[in-house]
Amino acid sequence: EAAPEPRSGRSAALRARMEERLLGARFRYLNQQLYTGSSRDAAQLFRADPAAFHLYHQGFERQVRRWPERPVQRIVRYLRRRPASLVVADFGCGDCTLAASVRNQVHCFDLVPLSPRVTVCDMAKVPLAAESVDVAVFCLALMGTNLQEILGEANRVLKLGGTLMVAEVASRFEDTRAFLKAMTQLGFRTVSKDLSSSYFYLLEFAKTGPARPGPAPGLRLRPCLYKRR
Repeated sequence: EAAPEPRSGRSAALRARMEERLLGARFRYLNQQLYTGSSRDAAQLFRADPAAFHLYHQGFERQVRRWPERPVQRIVRYLRRRPASLVVADFGCGDCTLAASVRNQVHCFDLVPLSPRVTVCDMAKVPLAAESVDVAVFCLALMGTNLQEILGEANRVLKLGGTLMVAEVASRFEDTRAFLKAMTQLGFRTVSKDLSSSYFYLLEFAKTGPARPGPAPGLRLRPCLYKRR
């Protein structure tokens, strides 16, 4: 018969399970704040508590690790087929996987610097000149209640004819057709859409001109909220 587990071992295992539950609860709370507040709220949250962003990123990585494919790798392959001279803006870059995987110049923006490459800013107000980049990327980064403002900022920094790549959790789309129609109001034409994965959708747009004024009611995404396991 197997010897009973020493009390110290049982205590350590219990403590590890409790810590995992606390981390999970903290991740779910932070995730809810990001999806139900504006990008300005998110910037203020992590400015006050930078360590919370690291915890959030760890929880996020645990979720995406279960997927059969990481969307950032799809975008890496896309850029490797395009000229390396194209300038890229990565909105919500995380640990800068994209920048580290391609030869292009990549401007990396996020709320907290997980890498020295990161410029810290609100995604609705990035420090780039108008029409200065060829490709804008949102890889699992369309968070916040001010989506129109954030995507309008992508339009501002993109050159006419430039590319917008969006990879987002499939279950967030309430009405994909309405979302794509709303993107035309923001000055984008749909080039391609891959809706084949049950995990994430990959959308490619081209900038046709400046965003038109007024609300874009179809520009809605459900919050990506995780249940307690």
